[in-house]
Amino acid sequence: MPIYRLTEELVFPPVEGAEDGIVAVGGDLSSDRLMMAYRLGIFPWYSEDQPIIWWSPDPRFVLFVDKVHVSRSMGRVLNSGAFKVTYNQNFEGVISNCKSVSRAGQDGTWITDEMEEAYIHLHAIGEAQSVEVWQNDELVGGMYGITLGRVFSGESMFSKVSNASKVALVSFLEKFRKEGGHLLDCQVYTDHLASLGAEEISREEFLNYLN
Repeated sequence: MPIYRLTEELVFPPVEGAEDGIVAVGGDLSSDRLMMAYRLGIFPWYSEDQPIIWWSPDPRFVLFVDKVHVSRSMGRVLNSGAFKVTYNQNFEGVISNCKSVSRAGQDGTWITDEMEEAYIHLHAIGEAQSVEVWQNDELVGGMYGITLGRVFSGESMFSKVSNASKVALVSFLEKFRKEGGHLLDCQVYTDHLASLGAEEISREEFLNYLN
């Protein structure tokens, strides 16, 4: 099946036709296109040497806010006062660290310079949010993503010290739950998020929650 190639026209093909999760290639990372994509359950994910690739996987990996598994040890970390958590105080620092901090089993980063600039602009216009975790006034962990009503589409997280990214995630989800949030869109499977209770649901079910 041929892959749909985007033009300058602000449009996406139906996600039901996505082959192996790929909806389309090409286009740009303008704020209007990015927000249209997220509202349709689509997100960009590609490497520096590739065209922009737009995805809508089936199944979708999500974490329901009322199903978050917080271990006793994690509970102690959260209650210890070792970390301070803030919101939207240093978006550029968070995405820069998500881009540069190395991760086991990963070669390089999918956050290109173009993508970093695009999401910084999304934050500037109020569409992208960040969570910062501090230790002794140093930014040691965090995450960022896009809020769409009761769904938060998590894009990336980082940790410079043990548990910092988990503190960011769990703290955010508790806040999001109190605000009426329903689920975190994790997009694709990771062991880390599965350990916190994330699960796979069908793309159709995910789109129903999104809409």
